Amino acid sequence: MAKCWRRNEDHTETERRVRANDPDFNAQFKYANNFIKTSKYSLVTFVPQNLFEQFQRLANFYFLCLLVLQLIPQISSLTAVTTAVPLAVVLTVTALKDAIDDFQRHRSDSQVNNRESKVLREGRLLEERWYRVQVGDIIRMENDQFVAADLLLLSTSEPNGLCYIETAELDGETNLKCRQALPETAELGEDHGLFGKFTGDVICEPPNNNLSKFEGTLRWEGETYSLDNDKVLYRGCVLRNTRWCYGLVIFAGRDTKLMQNSGKTIFKRTSLDRLLNIIIIGIVFFLLSLCLFCTVACGIWESVTGSDFRLYLPWDPLVPKTDTGGATVTAVLVFFSYGIVMNTVVPISLYVSVEVIRFFHSLLINWDEKMYYATNDTPAKARTTTLNEELGQIEYIFSDKTGTLTQNIMTFNKCSINGKMYGDVIDVATGEPIVITEDTKTVDLSFNPMHEAKFKFYRKDTLWKGNGKGGLQIFEF
Repeated sequence: MAKCWRRNEDHTETERRVRANDPDFNAQFKYANNFIKTSKYSLVTFVPQNLFEQFQRLANFYFLCLLVLQLIPQISSLTAVTTAVPLAVVLTVTALKDAIDDFQRHRSDSQVNNRESKVLREGRLLEERWYRVQVGDIIRMENDQFVAADLLLLSTSEPNGLCYIETAELDGETNLKCRQALPETAELGEDHGLFGKFTGDVICEPPNNNLSKFEGTLRWEGETYSLDNDKVLYRGCVLRNTRWCYGLVIFAGRDTKLMQNSGKTIFKRTSLDRLLNIIIIGIVFFLLSLCLFCTVACGIWESVTGSDFRLYLPWDPLVPKTDTGGATVTAVLVFFSYGIVMNTVVPISLYVSVEVIRFFHSLLINWDEKMYYATNDTPAKARTTTLNEELGQIEYIFSDKTGTLTQNIMTFNKCSINGKMYGDVIDVATGEPIVITEDTKTVDLSFNPMHEAKFKFYRKDTLWKGNGKGGLQIFEF
């Protein structure tokens, strides 16, 4: 089992000190290791925590209160089993669904924590699981690999210590970003012996969620070097167009920028859940109004007529023997009795029905062939059954730039050669351009061995029948 260290809650980390290849020095600060946990429950906490979350739903809390009232014999006309069994079924069904969702989170965490990374230990590169990576380790990253932790870039395979990363999992941007190591550490290359003797000290800011800012210094061989965001690779990035690079782990596990931004896993509620709570509140108020009316009617009847029937319908032994006091106490007890009798006004199966519908909706999403993206062989996958209905209630979409929607893909459409436009399809009768459709005939460029099969161009005559002065320019184009 991986051991997750936790810092003393009374101590606030004002700065971080990391020494490369010195686990004893770094151990005194009790930094978090590289184990991550995004799941909500464990075997010990599942039952109490899940029950606490479920009873935040008003219908469940209402029936819990009703169950308590049914245990009081003076006011209960029904056995507690009539409420306990349906409530237990509702809680069990919802708990099973939550358990399945959390099991998938546990499985995802296990896959991430058990990814392999090459770590430099005593001058040798060893294969290590991600969760065993510690602050102060030097690791080697290969091209197209995920960065295991927040690293200070030391050296790369590219000239001048450059490397390229994709930060899609951090900020959603697919365009590559450039990072550059310090010239002094870039000279180490990939010499394991030199890296094994590297004992640089990094003093930097404490863990935070700011992806665009990093401040720190590197002290090595009597010199101090300034560090900024361009010298750091964050966990979740992917190394691209770079054969290899070496980095020093400065933040690991929950201290990484990725985990600092993810926050604590919370119990999410949809707009439908909030609507159901409002509806339940309205139903409960309606029920209380009926009980209050019955209470007033019972009090009046007991004080005017009911007292004459005590020989046949005696009052409870706890009820005062005076007519006024006995009628009042009886009416109050009747209030709770009617609440128990009319409890079915509140639909206990409402939430179960919603949960079952959500579960089958998630299966339909996973099975939907029209939501399959053939380019990357990626089907749709519902990772949780809690938020499915939110997909159909989106009102606004905010996009930072056009590249997010167009995928930064450009298509050649028209061209201008020597001041003349080419590419429009002209109607012979009117001489005006017409709309291009899928049925419009394209130019066959297969004679060119370097042609692009997906490229489409129209009106071969306007481009290939270039005569006079324009012929040479068209041919060169």
